[in-house]
Amino acid sequence: MRGKLVLSLIVLTILAGFIGFYYFQKGSFSKDVLKLEILGPEKADLLEEVDYIVRYKNNGNVKLENPELIFEFPSHSLPEDGSSLRRILTSDKLGGAIYPGQEKVFHFKARLLGKEGETVQARAILTYKPKNLKALYRSETTFATQIKKVPLTFEIDLPSKIESGKEFRFNLNYFSNVDYPLSNLRCQIDYPSDFKFLESEPKGLTNNEWQIGLLNKAEGGRIQIRGKVLGEVGREEIFQARLGSFQRGEFILLKEITRGIAIIKPSIYITQQINGNPQYIASPGDWLHYEIFFRNVGEEGLSNLVLVSKLKGQAFDFQTLKSDQGNYEPGDNSIIFDWRRVLKLQYLPPMEEGKVDFWIKLKDEFPVSKNPLLENKVFLSQVKESFTTKINSKLVVIQKGYFEDEIFGNSGPIPPEVNQPTTYTITWQVKNYYNKVKDVKVRATLPQNVKLTGKIFPEEEAKKFSFDSKSREIVWSVGEMEVGQGIINPAPNISFQVVLTPTPSQKGQTPEIISSAKITGEDEWTKQMLEAEAEPIDTTLPDDETVKDGIVQ
Repeated sequence: MRGKLVLSLIVLTILAGFIGFYYFQKGSFSKDVLKLEILGPEKADLLEEVDYIVRYKNNGNVKLENPELIFEFPSHSLPEDGSSLRRILTSDKLGGAIYPGQEKVFHFKARLLGKEGETVQARAILTYKPKNLKALYRSETTFATQIKKVPLTFEIDLPSKIESGKEFRFNLNYFSNVDYPLSNLRCQIDYPSDFKFLESEPKGLTNNEWQIGLLNKAEGGRIQIRGKVLGEVGREEIFQARLGSFQRGEFILLKEITRGIAIIKPSIYITQQINGNPQYIASPGDWLHYEIFFRNVGEEGLSNLVLVSKLKGQAFDFQTLKSDQGNYEPGDNSIIFDWRRVLKLQYLPPMEEGKVDFWIKLKDEFPVSKNPLLENKVFLSQVKESFTTKINSKLVVIQKGYFEDEIFGNSGPIPPEVNQPTTYTITWQVKNYYNKVKDVKVRATLPQNVKLTGKIFPEEEAKKFSFDSKSREIVWSVGEMEVGQGIINPAPNISFQVVLTPTPSQKGQTPEIISSAKITGEDEWTKQMLEAEAEPIDTTLPDDETVKDGIVQ
C-alpha cells in the first residue's frame, strides 16, 4: 500500500514538472514584442482611393516562424483588384520568418462606400510561432476611417400638400459628382401605408425599387412615380427614399432622405378631356380639342378666378392654337383664362362646374424621341393639376415600282402590250419614328393578271415574305421596329419581281400592277394598333424616270 502511494507521488511530481515547464516556456515570450499596426486616412470621400499600410516589426530577440497575415477590408469597400474583402498572405508571401528587429510593410488599396459620417473599419491579424515554442500566437489591430463627403444629390420632388384620393406624380432625382463611376446603383422608397402605387417611369424591379446601374461623374436621372394617398384630412404622410450600391448581395446605403406630405381638404377638382376622351391617345398630325373642367368641391363660393393652362411637348404646333375665351402667351406656351371673359370664373358656387377649352394641332413630324408625351399643367387658385397624354408612333411604308432597276433586270415591252408579259420590280421600305412597335406587317394585293416571279431581294427577307394565291394578298412580316428605325438608322426594305400580262379589255388603259400597301403594327408605348398606307402603282410607274408611257398597246 505504501509503495503505491510513493509511486503516485512520483507520477504527480513528473506531471507537475511538465506543466510547469510548459507554462514557463509560454511565459518566456510576450506577444507585445511584435508591433502590428495599420496606417491610413482617418477621413475619406465616397469612393476615394484609400491606401491601407500594414506594418509589423519584431522588437524582440526571438525569431517568429510561420507567420501568416490576414487583412480584412471594410465590409463596405471595393478592393483595388476587385477581389474578395479578405486577403491572406502566407509565410512564403511574407518572406518567411520574422527575424529580431525586422520590419515589413504591405499596401492594400480600396475605395470606400457608405453614407456621409459613417465609419468603416479595416482589420489586420498576424499569426506566428516563436522559435522553439509550439504555441501559436496572434496579434490583431484595427483602423477606422470616416466617410467625410458623399458628392451625390438625391431628393424627393414631392408636393407639400395633396388632396386625399387625388392622383399625383412625384420624382426621385439623383445626380453624381463623384470622381469615380458608381456601379450597381439602386433606389428604394418606403411609402406611407395609405399610399396607392399606380405606375412609375421607368418601371422598377418592384413597385418601390429601381435598378439604376452605372452612374458616371456629372450624370443623373429621374424616377417618376404616379399614385394617390387615401389618408384622412389633416394627416401627414411620410415618404422615405434611399440610394445605394448593391455589392456582394448587400445594399450599401449612400444617401437617404425623408419627406412629408400633408393631406388637405379639396376645394377645386380639375379634370381634362381631349376630343371628348379623358384617356385620349394622340397621333402625329391630330387636331386636339382640349376641354378643362373645374368643379368647386368646397363649402364656400369662389370668385375672380384665373385659370392657366401651360403646354409642354415638342409635338405641339403652337401656331395653330385657337381659343375663343383664352389669351395665348407664346413665351411660355400658356393659355390664360381670365374671370372677365369666363362667367364661371367670375363666381363658382359650391358643387358647380365650369369649363374652358381650346384647339391645337400636332405636327405631322417632329424630332425622333422615345415615348413622347404631351403635358398640360393647369393652375387654378391654389390648385395645380398636371395631365400627360401619350403619343403614338408613326409608321410609314413607301411603295415604289420600276422597270429599269439594278436588282433583277426586267424584260418585256414598254409600254406594255396585250397578252405580252412585262416584269416589274416592286420595292417596299418601312420607317418607324417614336416608339418601339411590334408585329409590323406590310400587306398588298395583286390583280388577277399579275403574278410573282419568285425573285426576292435581299434573300434573307424571303423567309418573312408570303403570298396567298386565293386572296392574292402579299404579306411581309417585318417584326419589331425600334425607335427611329428608317429615320436615324437604315430602314428595313424588300424588293420583289412581278409580271403583268395585260388583257384585251385593258388596252388603252394604265392597269394597276399592285394595290395600295398597308403597314400595321402595335405600339408598345401606347398599346394602340397603328396603320398607314402607300399609293397603288400602275403601269405609269411614277418613280421610274425612264418610263414615258404606261398605256397598254
